[in-house]
Amino acid sequence: MTVNLAQLRAFLAVAEAGGFSAAAAELGMSQSAVSHAVASLERELAAPLLVRATPVRTTALGERILPHARTALSAARSVEEIAADAAETMTGTVRLACTPTICQGLVPDLLRHWSEEQPRLTVQVFEGDSTEIAAWLADGVADAAILIDPPAGTGVHLAEDHYRAVLPRDHPLGDEPLVDIGDLADDPFLISPDNCEARVRTIHTRAGLPFTPARRVRDLTTLIGMVQAGIGVTVLSEASRSLLPSDLVLLPLKPVMSRRLVLTGPHERPWHSAVRTLAESAAVHLSGLSSGPAPVRPGGGAAGC
Repeated sequence: MTVNLAQLRAFLAVAEAGGFSAAAAELGMSQSAVSHAVASLERELAAPLLVRATPVRTTALGERILPHARTALSAARSVEEIAADAAETMTGTVRLACTPTICQGLVPDLLRHWSEEQPRLTVQVFEGDSTEIAAWLADGVADAAILIDPPAGTGVHLAEDHYRAVLPRDHPLGDEPLVDIGDLADDPFLISPDNCEARVRTIHTRAGLPFTPARRVRDLTTLIGMVQAGIGVTVLSEASRSLLPSDLVLLPLKPVMSRRLVLTGPHERPWHSAVRTLAESAAVHLSGLSSGPAPVRPGGGAAGC
């Protein structure tokens, strides 16, 4: 039995894309070449791996093989990148996973920075919630991730991301240098779910205040739009600054609350050789920023932390 990387790459692409045509476009191959590679793998294994339906799905055997295919391709990429690193060239692709706020607010600036420092390296970004990110990092879908408050000693520390009050610029507190969370008690409070809510709840607890949000809003664009429309106020992290329109302000908040942003590779597999370089470069870059990343237009997506 001879199984090769080209076969595994084609099988994985079809399984993840849900079809041969989409996989062919992703791999830059003809659809017939992708079909041939998958068929030859199935002949080697003497069993079907895919159900040819719409969308294509894996058989029971294919589902068992998927994580091993990811691991094999990840290991092959690591070998290639180690060789490239030894030749003092940083090439290839790093797949980076992060939560929506980080993905939309912080990462665009990092992508610009990395493209200038490492022009031969491509960073592909995957947006997901904390549970999805952990799974992607574990099974090889992602090579790296920006994690929030991971255990001590994990990866490379990027920044302390402080929480801020988000208000309309014409709000009575819009010109204040510091906002006490208690001063927002008369405003309808809007909140995003998941980890952000837990941290904002802690801010209220530290101030000795009840936490009674008027609305919970999942979509980040909707949340910002509602504050912009004067429906209420909210609390977001500093990483959200670049997402805010000019008629909103992001103000220091009391009590102080922050979260640690850490860029790391997988816990139980060798890291892609470029990950640590990217992480250390990002940490230096972020430490030199005084006013946050360059502005980008907000996109859709969940407002998870």
